[in-house]
Amino acid sequence: MTLSCFDLGEQMLSVDEARQALATLIERPLDSERIPLAQAYGRRLAAAVQAPINVPQNTNAAMDGVALALPRQGVGAKQTHWPLAGEVLAGQYRSELVPAGHCVRITTGAPLPPGTDTVVMSEQLSEPSLDEQPAHVIIASPELLKHGQHVRQAGEDIARGDTALSAGVRIDAASLGLLAALGYAEVTVCRRPKVAIFSTGNEVTAPGEPLPKAGIYDANRFTLIGLLTEQGADVIDLGILPDDLDATKTALKQAAEQSDLVITSGGVSVGQADFTRDALEQLGRLAFWRVALRPGRPMACGWLGETRTPFVGLPGNPVAVMVTFLQFVTTLLDQLHGQSVSPPHRRYAIAGNRLKSRLKRTDFIRGVYHTDEQGQLHVRSTGAQGSGILTSMVAANCLIELADDQDGAQPGEVVSIQPLTGWL
Repeated sequence: MTLSCFDLGEQMLSVDEARQALATLIERPLDSERIPLAQAYGRRLAAAVQAPINVPQNTNAAMDGVALALPRQGVGAKQTHWPLAGEVLAGQYRSELVPAGHCVRITTGAPLPPGTDTVVMSEQLSEPSLDEQPAHVIIASPELLKHGQHVRQAGEDIARGDTALSAGVRIDAASLGLLAALGYAEVTVCRRPKVAIFSTGNEVTAPGEPLPKAGIYDANRFTLIGLLTEQGADVIDLGILPDDLDATKTALKQAAEQSDLVITSGGVSVGQADFTRDALEQLGRLAFWRVALRPGRPMACGWLGETRTPFVGLPGNPVAVMVTFLQFVTTLLDQLHGQSVSPPHRRYAIAGNRLKSRLKRTDFIRGVYHTDEQGQLHVRSTGAQGSGILTSMVAANCLIELADDQDGAQPGEVVSIQPLTGWL
């Protein structure tokens, strides 16, 4: 059983241990809501979706041409002249039986009439000459016919009663199409988590304002807005807080009352002007952990106020903010959506350069991977790995993960990578 964050004290945790512990901050998932299908992109399904119909609904033609009523015995494979018994267009349904040895003209998507089971495409047909019966079509090479060719069976995509999409699935473009094909105009999804964010520090300056001599522009808040938007959250932007305990307490209290999760960046170390941790201890319950990773320290977590709103205080360096968000905050968002804790998506690649790391610490190195002509993944670092070098994160398409049992990696070694693009 996973220990609560509050049972771990100041012991040094691995990344996996910290991920599991952090998930215990979420006591219950968010409620669900019913929304129009057109607004469902990027949302998570609150419940599994069953297919109320077969898709396709009817056995139908996959090509324009004729649908044959192939006899079970006698003529069939040797028959070249096929009497026409009518026509079926897409959107039409014919209930009359087509006699054996006869055919009907048919268009792509039209339901096969009773008695027919094989389609011949228009390109393989020829019309009779003027001295022949006009109500026939001619199949030039009947010996090449295959029973059931160019036919889509009813329910071959998905059968009535089958699970179309599982609970927790994030709805992408393909999922939207499937839900529409099943006739759903609305869908039940998890409510979007409301996440309050703010940056801390007297030196932090909003973009667009004059930059003081000792100031820095606030990159972290906008990085978090992007990351949270990608994760389907509604962001409550509370701006920048000065290094002041009372102001921090007031902001945290207000944030806890209007959100499902509070995230700050900076101000969580034990430095002289770092007040976030003190404010958390006074307003709620602190579960501060030491995590053996780089970049990504210091961090703090806990509950705020009587609402026990989960709180995560991220480091102040821009790259550390992104790394810790991807390793830990995504876990909290999954928990809010009712999902179990799972590790990030990983792949494996061959290192193209020497990678530095240290035993008993997980290092996340910004990297660029590519696929060679044989389909093998290769990866190299982006260069300098300082926590404040945000351009290295822009250049990266993955994080190279060197686990706490690895003392670096040499060129040619296989390493684990976490792709930075996409949901999967």
